[in-house]
Amino acid sequence: MNQVHGYRGGHVPLGGARVVDLAHPMRRGMPQSPNHPPFRMLLERRHGDLVRADGGSAANELIVTGGHVGTHVDALAHVSQGGLLHGGLKADEAQGHEGFSRHGIEEFPPYVGRAVFLDIAALHGLPALPPGYEITVEDLEAAGKAAGAEVGAGEALLLGTGWSRHWGDSARFTGQEHGAPGPGPAAGAWIAAREVRVVGGETIAFEHIPPGRGHAELPVHRQLLVEAGIHIVETMRLTEVAAAGRAQFLLVLAPLPVVGATGAPVRPLAVLHDGPHDGRRHGRHEGPHDEEAR
Repeated sequence: MNQVHGYRGGHVPLGGARVVDLAHPMRRGMPQSPNHPPFRMLLERRHGDLVRADGGSAANELIVTGGHVGTHVDALAHVSQGGLLHGGLKADEAQGHEGFSRHGIEEFPPYVGRAVFLDIAALHGLPALPPGYEITVEDLEAAGKAAGAEVGAGEALLLGTGWSRHWGDSARFTGQEHGAPGPGPAAGAWIAAREVRVVGGETIAFEHIPPGRGHAELPVHRQLLVEAGIHIVETMRLTEVAAAGRAQFLLVLAPLPVVGATGAPVRPLAVLHDGPHDGRRHGRHEGPHDEEAR
């Protein structure tokens, strides 16, 4: 049985709480990694194609998409290292024509619990981090201090880079040429040591992507998915929670349970409640890399 995570010893009032959608709308041509099948939707039946005797009609569609397109959750089957998945499972034995017999996205229990939001862009006084910026351990610790919140084991950790602002610019958003901001291996090890349940960010890959490198290497995916068994949420829309100045909130996360899939679309929801656990930030603290980021 799954349980709500991270709210111990205090009442959390949800009546009248603001609910923020953290997913980007899915549409043909949206930014995505070139390594995955694109999203396509077309009307299979239009109104008027079939009209019932009482005058009623219906329309429906055909949707084709990769599991890692738009806002999505990575399953533990998504990445292997040396032929092994998380827990030492042999990838070639777990995979088949119809997907994976273990570590598919259907094994991810829906998460309802506390999320800590570390706004790295705000730490540096920027609307968005520069392309190719590597988030460091110092960034994470300074952002946590500024937020006044620590993430606990089994909880969710979200990193704000401001990258959602570039959603309308596919070339910039994907970072294939100029790179994209994200955690480097040292920050990945820091996150893994906290034993969180799930991490999330605004970019296509929850990684530091240097200019011109694309997705040639993804060490943080190895650290989190393979070594630590921590799920990753990518392409989140975090601008609204950043603007609200909330460092923690209730997160609802339930990806589509596609059996054997390495990932699936998700529509995460942030519940911004009032009370002692509302996580309001009070002012901005100067980060260790402010001048470099500017």
